[in-house]
Amino acid sequence: MSGSDSRERTPLSVRMRRAVCVLIQCTWGLPQTVIGFAVFLLCRMKKCRSFSMGTAVCTEWHRPDGVSLGLFFFCPKNGRIHLHEYGHTFQSLMLGPLYLFAVSLPSLLWAGLPVFEKYRREKRVPYSRLWCESWADRLGARYLYRPGLPPVRKNMRDEIN
Repeated sequence: MSGSDSRERTPLSVRMRRAVCVLIQCTWGLPQTVIGFAVFLLCRMKKCRSFSMGTAVCTEWHRPDGVSLGLFFFCPKNGRIHLHEYGHTFQSLMLGPLYLFAVSLPSLLWAGLPVFEKYRREKRVPYSRLWCESWADRLGARYLYRPGLPPVRKNMRDEIN
């Protein structure tokens, strides 16, 4: 079965939605997509596996955390955060250049500052308590229809070599 056969089975509306999302990420979401592409290239040099996931490119890297930058997102290989990071790609679509300040910066501080780590640990506050993190969870669940589960790839043609 050739690649064109699989494209024929993908409805035109789905292909158009993907194309529009890529166009938006490469224009409105350009700042984070450029950074994401640079990280993607570095990960590929380190032989990390990447694959298409909906309207974005997922790379499974050798870090325990996840990051979403425009058209690209990065997750631990055996992690359970693909859905969450995919949700951030929709925030990028909506917020464009504001994403880096409205989502990435608060998320980075919430995840990395010792004062917030201590607060979450002592008060037993979930990571998703931060508004942009719970929003990413909801968006990922809405658009992948598989809440809390890692992505399922139907065939290996989606994998990026």
